Amino acid sequence: MIVRQFISWVRTAPAGERAEATRALARAWLVSDLSEEDRVAAEGALLMLLDDPSPLVRQAMAEVFARSTEAPGAIVQALSLDQPSVALPVLEHSPLLIDADLVDLIATGNGEVQCAIARRVNLPPSVCAAIAEVGTAAAALELIENAYAELAPFSWDRIVERHGHLAAIRESMLELEDLPATTRLALVAKLSDTLAQFVAARNWLSTDRAGRIASEARERSTVNIAARSLGEDMHELVLHLRATGQLTAGLILRALLSGNLELFDHALAELSGLPPARVSSLLHDRGAASLQALLTRAGLPESTFGAFRVALEVGHETGFVDTFDGAVRLRRRMVERVLTHCETDPQAAEPLLILLRRFATEAAREEARMFCDEVAHDAVVLMQHDLIAA
Repeated sequence: MIVRQFISWVRTAPAGERAEATRALARAWLVSDLSEEDRVAAEGALLMLLDDPSPLVRQAMAEVFARSTEAPGAIVQALSLDQPSVALPVLEHSPLLIDADLVDLIATGNGEVQCAIARRVNLPPSVCAAIAEVGTAAAALELIENAYAELAPFSWDRIVERHGHLAAIRESMLELEDLPATTRLALVAKLSDTLAQFVAARNWLSTDRAGRIASEARERSTVNIAARSLGEDMHELVLHLRATGQLTAGLILRALLSGNLELFDHALAELSGLPPARVSSLLHDRGAASLQALLTRAGLPESTFGAFRVALEVGHETGFVDTFDGAVRLRRRMVERVLTHCETDPQAAEPLLILLRRFATEAAREEARMFCDEVAHDAVVLMQHDLIAA
């Protein structure tokens, strides 16, 4: 009887009062002990209110039903297709929307709809893939920042491919501790290409020089990323480098000259087709014949063999570092020893000498930066000590 009176009253009531009355009726449907007759009548009234001309009425209904597992399914479906101000609470929270519903809404909805879905808890890989494939940059950012979203590796890569040129996307992704190494590398490549195109377009650098600087930056970042990668992550990284043509003799030499034996070993294992344990055994054998056979099998240029041999000799003499900071910077002593050898080696080609000279300059500048940072830090500590003593 009460519901019938409500239906009669709501036809002429003002929009604000209709909205509050609808909110109360929706709550009653969920929590009140209605008779079966009143329950059927209440659902009918709510279905009728889906056609109310005021979005305030439908919004009130959506706010009540958004998180409920007991809400009427037909009403939730209708609300999810309404205008964004009505649909967003349902899209973001309703447990009654299945994956297929969400994928369809992502494909047909606007950016607000996609963002609301991207914020859902326990978002499955299929829905994440849909957002990665067709979602706006804002939706992709919501997805990246959603700790409950399950993204497959290909979804990460698709986001990088579509939105990696945007700083907000890159920064948000690079803050993630468990981001796959290959995705980090793709982000770095995207950033390098963007910067190279930017400076070339403004004639700050020639296209060739900007491209070379970008390539060198990618290689430094690759060694940096590899220093954080272990096990399967390292294996996937090396596979990616080979597939994209980045697993070059120059990169492998940089890894060795940075003391990054993990990347060096895995790179040679991938190129030679030998197990990593076998490669490691051959490298620690310290025999020139074993090293030459391994490098030949890996398909590296013969002109680089001397550089690899001397670098390994210096590494065995001084020890290979096993800390993150020590495995991302070129080691100046090692680089200079290799350069000195290659300058008198008739087999060393000019491109190798140019590369090693660049390595030597980079190592010297990095060492100078570290020295200046230490001096500045010591000066601050001394100043603080003097202030305390005074």
